[in-house]
Amino acid sequence: MAIDKSLVSGSMTMLILKLLSEQDMYGYEMIDTLRQKSQNVFQLKAGTLYPLLHGMEEKGLVTVYEKEYAGKIRKYYSLTKQGHKLLTDKTEEWNTYANAVTNVLAFNV
Repeated sequence: MAIDKSLVSGSMTMLILKLLSEQDMYGYEMIDTLRQKSQNVFQLKAGTLYPLLHGMEEKGLVTVYEKEYAGKIRKYYSLTKQGHKLLTDKTEEWNTYANAVTNVLAFNV
């Protein structure tokens, strides 16, 4: 089943922060990891991810550093203290929202 893009876009920052809380990653690694962990539900495009990452960098949520791998220079993204804080806040917000939706959907009329 295809997921409505408006549902996905609202949670993408939180999902990227979560990935980076586990380890530093480069862009295509994030795309692949997100796809795998979501069992192909989230199939992010580079044209969507990189503007998100640049915005997160401008807000001080992530830092970027370069590292050579197999003869290529890759940009790795790392979560900052501020990024960890936002992830905690967004996760709490998401849990409240998800519980409320579940309660409404479970309510028998």
